Amino acid sequence: MSKIVVFGAGGRAGRRAVAEAVDRGHQVSAVVRDPAKYGYLADGGVTVVAGDVTRADSVFAAAQGHDVAVNATYTSEVSSETFYVGAAHALLDGLARAGVPRLVAIGIGTTLETAPGVRVMDAPGFPEDALVFSQGHAAELEVFRAADTEIDWLVLAPPPVFLADDVARTGHYRLGGVAVLPEVEGAGPFSYADLAVALLDEIETPKHHRALVAVG
Repeated sequence: MSKIVVFGAGGRAGRRAVAEAVDRGHQVSAVVRDPAKYGYLADGGVTVVAGDVTRADSVFAAAQGHDVAVNATYTSEVSSETFYVGAAHALLDGLARAGVPRLVAIGIGTTLETAPGVRVMDAPGFPEDALVFSQGHAAELEVFRAADTEIDWLVLAPPPVFLADDVARTGHYRLGGVAVLPEVEGAGPFSYADLAVALLDEIETPKHHRALVAVG
């Protein structure tokens, strides 16, 4: 059993990650900005705590005593690049001070490549609002890649489509590299539930390190 701290535990990906971890018998701390709004997360023995992923001291306080951290955070209150770059720096600093060696972050499929060196977000005519959000995730990834850190980080990027929130867990998924995974004929939509399966598998049996990895 591992002790897992999940930042952004109130979001779609975060909630699924918490549920999957609890089902597997892990001890989970769910970090949200306002615990009063997320009391339901405490089911199954989850500890719900307040935290700010963009503040290193807050990350440190929430992460102490844990074995691995998950970052599934999102906000629309500040620019995407400001938020994700700030979160990346705070996580690397706070987790290192807390002695948490592993970080698995949820990325975005638009940062994956459609050809060598060409990302989905680089396509001509890519929607401006989606581009701005994608640039934030891309900047976060560059912070991780450039960091002189002992943190064993991993960014899992689901397909560049809206994930299914109402599709039941199948337990099946595919992993790749930095490229968008090819479509499989007859395959259903990829869900947040199966994204959580992939995430917990990487926590329990780490196979990828300091990399962006496509999951679908």
